[in-house]
Amino acid sequence: MLMKEYRICMPLTVDEYRIGQLYMISKHSCEQSGGGEGVEVVKNELQVHPTHGPGQLTEKRIYLNSKLPSWAKVIVPRFFYVTEKAWNFYPYTITGACVSFLPRFSIRIETRFENNNGDNNNVFGDTPTPAQNVSFLDILSDPIPEKHYKESEDLSRWQSTKTGRGPLQKGWREDHEPIMCSYKRVQCSFDVYGFQTKTEEFIHRNIRDILLVGHRQAVAWTDEWHGLSLEEVREFERTMQEKTNSKVKSSQNNTGQLAAPRPAFSRSISVTDERSLKKMGVTTVAFSDPSTSSVPPGPIRLNSTPE
Repeated sequence: MLMKEYRICMPLTVDEYRIGQLYMISKHSCEQSGGGEGVEVVKNELQVHPTHGPGQLTEKRIYLNSKLPSWAKVIVPRFFYVTEKAWNFYPYTITGACVSFLPRFSIRIETRFENNNGDNNNVFGDTPTPAQNVSFLDILSDPIPEKHYKESEDLSRWQSTKTGRGPLQKGWREDHEPIMCSYKRVQCSFDVYGFQTKTEEFIHRNIRDILLVGHRQAVAWTDEWHGLSLEEVREFERTMQEKTNSKVKSSQNNTGQLAAPRPAFSRSISVTDERSLKKMGVTTVAFSDPSTSSVPPGPIRLNSTPE
């Protein structure tokens, strides 16, 4: 199992980001959906958790086959989705996900938001993350994939009319006011012989990119969401979810009509293959609540919505 803690600072307050986070996730999901892939929201409702109390439970299906590297496509179907469940007890959240045919692939993400510059070394109140496993991500200067770069989201050029903040400058995290930090503890495990290290490293690279892009967008879009009430941003969220679901389903229908049928998978299975399948644990499993397990039985988003 590969565990890392990511710390991402933003020139916002925790109270402000409660609105900004919901706005960013909804808009980001819609932008990333299309062509038969993206994020479909299945459930988004208030529920009471037996341990953590009232919170928002969201369930999503994330379609992302084309985002996988060639070596990963060897062990997954042509079309599949990740089921993600997230509990939002703001300013604390828990996210987990699963793919039924890969029960030995699991990820859990815990998030805590605080008004500081990332200097809390035991933010989760249990065992501090070893220093070598802590990564500070800088939304100003850390590189992101070229396909995600937009000049309008470049925080060295960003200027918020509503708040008067920006642009950010080198070293901003040391003295900027206000400042908050998104602490994310990510546990990733893929217990399959021959694929474990490569897969876990691949997941963490993608998580890093998702976190950088999402948090940059939350700041760059400040003037779009700043001043909205919780009720107003929830209405925006519902509208965007309907639009996003429609884009995903429409694209899938079109793809299904145009795509040629996939050849049946047929070859003899040797003794080595049987052992490999047993090691992979290729059985259908039910997805448990991510908030009740240290590592839920299933993988997290690879091209999903950041928190």
